[in-house]
Amino acid sequence: MDIKALDKEYVANTYGRADVVFTEGRGAEVFDHRGRRYLDLGAGIAVNVFGVADPVWAAAVTEQVSKLQHMSNLYYTEPCVKLARLLCEKTGFKKVFFGNSGAEANECAIKTARKWAFDKYGDFGHSTIITLKNSFHGRTVTTLSATGQDAFHTKFGPFTPGFVHASAQDAGEVRAFAEKGDCCAVMLELVQGEGGVVPLTRDYVDEVVSIAREYGLLLIVDEVQTGNGRTGTLYAYEQYGFMPDIVSTAKGLGGGLPLGACLLGERVEHTLGAGDHGSTFGGNPVSCAGAVSVIQRIDQKLLEDVRRKGEYIKKALEGAKGVKAVTGLGLMVGILCDKPAGEVAKAALARGVVVLTAHEKVRLVPPLTITDEQLREAVEILKEVIGA
Repeated sequence: MDIKALDKEYVANTYGRADVVFTEGRGAEVFDHRGRRYLDLGAGIAVNVFGVADPVWAAAVTEQVSKLQHMSNLYYTEPCVKLARLLCEKTGFKKVFFGNSGAEANECAIKTARKWAFDKYGDFGHSTIITLKNSFHGRTVTTLSATGQDAFHTKFGPFTPGFVHASAQDAGEVRAFAEKGDCCAVMLELVQGEGGVVPLTRDYVDEVVSIAREYGLLLIVDEVQTGNGRTGTLYAYEQYGFMPDIVSTAKGLGGGLPLGACLLGERVEHTLGAGDHGSTFGGNPVSCAGAVSVIQRIDQKLLEDVRRKGEYIKKALEGAKGVKAVTGLGLMVGILCDKPAGEVAKAALARGVVVLTAHEKVRLVPPLTITDEQLREAVEILKEVIGA
C-alpha cells in the first residue's frame, strides 16, 4: 500500500507531512515501515508522555475498551469520575469538564468566564477576555480569535469578538485593558508553546495576577501543552506561585487518546449548570482510563527527572555551534539556530531523530520517560545537525 499517495488523494491536505511513515514503537523509540529506528523528541506534539505503546497505559485502555467503550454523558461511568477526582485532589480545583482536545478545553474556559460574568453583572457588558500577543489557544474560530498572532487572523473571518491581545512583556497593556471595565478574564500560556517555546517571566506574571485580582478578573491558564508533568511540575502554574481560577489542559493528559479537561476553581465551580455545556465524547471511558494511568504515575521522582533532563538539554546545547539561544521549561525546549528550524528538523529526521518546530525555533518535547542514554544520543546527533 502506498500510504503517502493514498494520504494525498483521500486525506484533506491540511498538513505538510514529513517524508516518513511510522508504524510502531516503544517508549522514545519509533520505527518506520522499513524498520528504521528513530529517537522521538516530539512525542506526538507533547502527547505521548510515557512514550509509544507504554504497557501500563495500554493495559488500562485495553481492559476498559473490552468492558465499555462509550455511553455518553447522559449516564455515569467510573473512569470519568475517577479521573475528575484524581485531578481535583492533586490540584485543589473543585470540578472538571471533559472534552476531546485542547481547543475544546479552551472553549469551555471561555464560556465559563463569560457565563460567570453574565451571572455576576446580569448583562454581556463584561465579556471581553484579555489574551497575550504571540499566544496560541486552538484552531476553532473562537480559539483562533483568542490566539494573539495576526498570522492566524486571516482567511476564516469573521472572527469571534470579545478578545483583546496584550503584550507578553509589558503588563501595563493588561492594566490598560482592565481599566476599560468590560473584561471578565485574563488568559495566559505560561510558556508560549506554538509561539516559540517562550516562558513568561515571573515578574510579569506576578504583575498580571495582581492586576487581575485588583479588577476582579478571572485568571485562566492554558496548560494544553505545559500540563501533565511536561514542565517539571504537574502544571506549570505551580512554578509561578499562584492559583488560577480556570485551567485548560489536554495533549499529554490522555497519553495518546483524545482528551481535554477544563479545571474549575472555587470562584467558578457552580457557574456551569445542566445544559450550559456538553460534549458527546467528553469523558469517554477509554480515554479517561488511559488518563488515570498517566496521572497516577506523575509523581515527584518523575517530575525531578523531567527537570534534570531539561537542564541537561539546556546545558548541552547552550553555546554549541550554530545555537543562538535555548528557551523553555522542563522537557519543553526551544532552540534558536543559525539555520532555519525547518531545515534542522528535516536534517535531524534524516539522521534518525524526530523534532518539531515552533516559529523560528526547533522544539523538543520528548516523552517524560526518555532514558538518559536515549536523550544523550539524540542531543549529540542534533548538535551535529545544527552545527553542520
